[in-house]
Amino acid sequence: MPTTVHFATNRALTGPATDVASYGNDIVPPTDPTAITYATAFVDNANLTADTVGAITAIENIRTGGFSQSAIDDLSHPGRNLLVFIHGFDNSFENAITRAAFNQQWFADSHLAGADCAMVAFSWPSIGKLISPPLPWSDYFHDQTKAGQSGAHIMSFFANLLPIITAARASGVRVNLLTHSMGNWALQGAVESWFSHGQGAAALFDHAILAAADEIFNSFAYPAPGRLSQLRDLAAKISIYYSRNDAVLDVSRLVNLGAQRLGQQGQQNPTDATLFPPSIYRTLDCSDVNDYAYDFASSHQYYRRSPSVRTDIAGVL
Repeated sequence: MPTTVHFATNRALTGPATDVASYGNDIVPPTDPTAITYATAFVDNANLTADTVGAITAIENIRTGGFSQSAIDDLSHPGRNLLVFIHGFDNSFENAITRAAFNQQWFADSHLAGADCAMVAFSWPSIGKLISPPLPWSDYFHDQTKAGQSGAHIMSFFANLLPIITAARASGVRVNLLTHSMGNWALQGAVESWFSHGQGAAALFDHAILAAADEIFNSFAYPAPGRLSQLRDLAAKISIYYSRNDAVLDVSRLVNLGAQRLGQQGQQNPTDATLFPPSIYRTLDCSDVNDYAYDFASSHQYYRRSPSVRTDIAGVL
């Protein structure tokens, strides 16, 4: 049975919205939330053992500026928890949506209560490439720029989700956020935009899970509403997963002229109970996790490749 992924994207369309190939690498106007495409994708079942995902078989319920009534009805009364996913660097549109479906199935496969979630994804216009000649870092900087420019669009996406979340939570479900890698760079732009535009504290998420964050490690220490300083006003709890053995973030730190990443050693001053009250923040060191096949790329994907880390996240869900 196909996996359903409701999604929003600020990728500029190059053709019909029903065609996966139409979702390109350019961004719609950053100040125009009505240009965001909202739709529902159906993905062939993932092969969990082989760590592969199936293809997108259909895209339906397409609208701009907000979800279709069908999607709103489905998400408002999902019968299970909701999981909002924002992908990272080097993800094409198809990668982003199939990865969302893959995560949904993998967490459901944990058989932990509440881990089988309805999936909502936001896809920002990553170019979907790791390194391209002649400038090896140009793809990274493309993605970092587009992720940052997506902040206002993700803010609008969150605003559209808020009444849906309110309705869903009234039926007893939890709503969680999972952001991976450079998705956290996009998230900080959204949080900053939310409060800079006069939006107040809101019960968006029961738990925000920041995995292998390609975001600066002092993001929470910025004066409000800078960067992630006010995420705690949108999420009741926040979990930060990091690894000193994340080889991809080692390269990111090099490219960013030595700026330490949140996903390398966690946040700055983690023992400061005023800045990081234990009732809200949870920090997990995954450096010694060794229950998966480790290589350069997988060192940055432990949140889904490691059975023990997956189980921990499923427990949070």
